[in-house]
Amino acid sequence: MADRAAPRIAAVGDAALLVTLGDELDLATNAFARRLAADVDARRPTMPGLGRPVPAHASVLVPFDPDELSEAALRELLGRALDRSASSTAEPDIERAVELPVAYGGADGPDLADVAERTGLTETEVMRLHASVEYRVLAIGFVPGFAYLGVLPGALELPRRRSPRIRVPAGSVAIAGRQTAVYPFETPGGWHLIGRTEARLWDADAGPPARLAPGDRVRFVPA
Repeated sequence: MADRAAPRIAAVGDAALLVTLGDELDLATNAFARRLAADVDARRPTMPGLGRPVPAHASVLVPFDPDELSEAALRELLGRALDRSASSTAEPDIERAVELPVAYGGADGPDLADVAERTGLTETEVMRLHASVEYRVLAIGFVPGFAYLGVLPGALELPRRRSPRIRVPAGSVAIAGRQTAVYPFETPGGWHLIGRTEARLWDADAGPPARLAPGDRVRFVPA
């Protein structure tokens, strides 16, 4: 980690600290974020006031109760956790392999033809490339259960749509930038829709309700 910028710790209001580890979408930095979150989470039983850390692409949000835990004490804990996490290159232990069947193109993937044209590929090549990669869940956000998956093959990288859709059907498989994702339920969205899966990514009655979690390995299987 010597060639990376030093982590930055900043207050987010009076009840959370944000640890920023980098500014790029990078699998190694994301693994660092998940190691850090796991390390901090392991301290919760013995540290009153420490909340559950939330890892993202290259950062970790650490909530705390200022009536039970001081910001100074939390910063000290984070400094030690950063040293431990930075000295390791191992993947965090919590991970699962998940396969999601996908129907590409047609009504299920209304942007597939446009993606093919803009990338200079055939529709078949777009489908094959998209399904050729084992993705990592980098973060959960935007809406509950929405998993940001990376890293998308470089030949498929496109900016988001200029005009977002008001309604994107649940299960839509989409790409934007260097990432792909599945919309867990109907919601507005500005990514390119290339397919759809029947897999249920969010179930409020399940435990946990989100099908995917940070660190999970995901493959799309053409249906």
